[in-house]
Amino acid sequence: MIAEPAALLAGLDPEQQQVATSFGAPVVVIAGAGTGKTRALTHRIAYGTAIGAYRAAAVLAVTFTTRAAGELRSRLRGLGVPTVQARTFHSAALRQAQYFWPRAYGSQLPAVTDDRLPMVAEAARALRLSPDAGALRDLLTEVSWAKVSNVLPADYAELAEASGREVAGLDAAQVGRVLGRYEQVKAAREVIDFDDILLCGVAMLTEHADIAEEVRATYRHLVVDEYQDVNPVQQTLLDLWWGEGGDHCVVGDPAQTIHSFAGATPAYLTGFADRFPQARVVRLVRDYRSSPQVVGLANRVARNTRLGTVTLESQCPPGPEPRVLPCANEYDEAAAVTRWLVEQHEAGVPWREQAVLYRVHAQSPLFESALAQAGVPFMVRGGEGFYDRPEVRQVMGTLTERARRDPGLPCVDACRDVLARLGWTPQPPSGQGRVRERWESLAAVLALAEDVASAQAEAGEGTADLAAFVAELTARAQAEHPLSADGVTLSTLHAAKGLEWTAVALVGVQEGTLPLSLAAGPEQVAEEARLFYVGITRARSRLLICWSRARRSGGGNRFPSRFLEGITPRTERTPVRAARREKPTSALSATCRACGKPLHSGAERKLRRHADCPAAYDEDTWARLVAWRLGVAKERSVPAYVIFTDATLMAIAEDRPADAPALLAIPGVGRTKAEQYGEAVLALLAGGDGAD
Repeated sequence: MIAEPAALLAGLDPEQQQVATSFGAPVVVIAGAGTGKTRALTHRIAYGTAIGAYRAAAVLAVTFTTRAAGELRSRLRGLGVPTVQARTFHSAALRQAQYFWPRAYGSQLPAVTDDRLPMVAEAARALRLSPDAGALRDLLTEVSWAKVSNVLPADYAELAEASGREVAGLDAAQVGRVLGRYEQVKAAREVIDFDDILLCGVAMLTEHADIAEEVRATYRHLVVDEYQDVNPVQQTLLDLWWGEGGDHCVVGDPAQTIHSFAGATPAYLTGFADRFPQARVVRLVRDYRSSPQVVGLANRVARNTRLGTVTLESQCPPGPEPRVLPCANEYDEAAAVTRWLVEQHEAGVPWREQAVLYRVHAQSPLFESALAQAGVPFMVRGGEGFYDRPEVRQVMGTLTERARRDPGLPCVDACRDVLARLGWTPQPPSGQGRVRERWESLAAVLALAEDVASAQAEAGEGTADLAAFVAELTARAQAEHPLSADGVTLSTLHAAKGLEWTAVALVGVQEGTLPLSLAAGPEQVAEEARLFYVGITRARSRLLICWSRARRSGGGNRFPSRFLEGITPRTERTPVRAARREKPTSALSATCRACGKPLHSGAERKLRRHADCPAAYDEDTWARLVAWRLGVAKERSVPAYVIFTDATLMAIAEDRPADAPALLAIPGVGRTKAEQYGEAVLALLAGGDGAD
């Protein structure tokens, strides 16, 4: 039974009450981390039902994950409104499509398949491409991004570069063709995939006004949680759901948009009041999660990085000041973090109330090792520790077999050879995704081999052999399984969103790691800043932020993250700016070869100059390259940009590479194109005609 209206408002703060009691106009809630947005939403629904502003059966509460939808349903049951529908976008769209599809199109909605990866593989094979498992998963990511962003396969190549989309080993034109063939494979099987659910819902409601009106009559009141993560297709569906209605409510935090790579954008949240001038804007600022010290740090970071979120006001008791700890190297960092976690445990913080958060999966093995050696129980979020990853198991198995045949091989040489045979190269792949994660994991294995060899050499024990290294790997793998359900959580920052712990250690907060070196341009760096903010706001009262000056002892070429500027002593901030000058080839710090100012777009980084800065090529070379490209394109019946984009061709003209390695070093060339066109291009640059 629903509570009395006054009782429903009694436990809410003034801003939450405003959310719960504002009806008759759209409401947009900018809800900072830990401010009780779910409480405000559910009480709005319950209060609206209690006073007659809502009819429970006519309310649809939408969120992004089944876990979040389940939490909404549970809270609504507790407030006495169990008949309210709380669903994910996909669940709500699928339910509507399955019900109305026969009426709209005279047949049942095609079956939804989970078998997407084999279909992507079939599409690639049909085009005579052979991507590995990591690249296939990255292709599947592009399938989803293209659909939620309303990008047709035919338009993918043109739009991919502008959006910073890359799949290692494939050019944009090849990816676009895979996307098109994937749709053909799906149609032949008469199935739809997960992303098609939303597209089918949009198509049905757009093409059949009577059905759209019936849906809007059924769900007259929409409430949308985590609105900062909406993508273009989801927003189109929302527009169709709420029609001309004016009583919807959306809630989100622009500082917690960390899935832009998947198509999410905070623009719909931040621009809501512009699209609905009559909307009421409510800001939830009272933080019930974190101490004043943690909140103060989060506010400084948000202000320094211009995240556009609310200024939080802690409602919690004071706690210790967050610590920013520089470490000599990654091993010292792992040891320092382990000591800190033990100190928190000895002070009364349970292991399960502590977490170590990092930017990428490849950072976890050192922390897994340090915790295991100290006897600290831990669990890797998602259940897959470093030594359980498929690529790590594969290289360990291959190294073990090699050690049986030739145990005395130097471990570093043997490891490099095995990795090369598995397709690993010292040069990291372009773009982010599973291919990049695989590369980082294998690079971590090689780094361990180098560290073992270095330690043995420093101890005067000669060259470390392969047998000893395999024994070390095996021992670590056996020791570093999750030891207890009541353990310290190890997690990426992405996987930590929505969670909280009493004590949090943020690790690897140095340039190149956070922000990631692949983050190119202001938008991607801003996303990295939001990840840092999310990490800080996971902590209730105890926060440690670490960075290391080098990967191993003896180095020292790293600098603290730019996100620490303003929250660390000046002596630690200054090198950050120096790093940007000293490392011009970094995507984060690339500068124009002509004017010296920062570069942002992929095309600018290929040219190493701004488009409007003076070019460094001669017109004759450029004209001959363009003519050659046009001839090859006509011969192969493909657009010219499929051979080389203008930016890549211009970079070739400016750099005039004299050999294959120099040509391969130019961004946008890649191994496949170097093999296809390298000989002709080099001949043309040397004065020939580029003929095969």
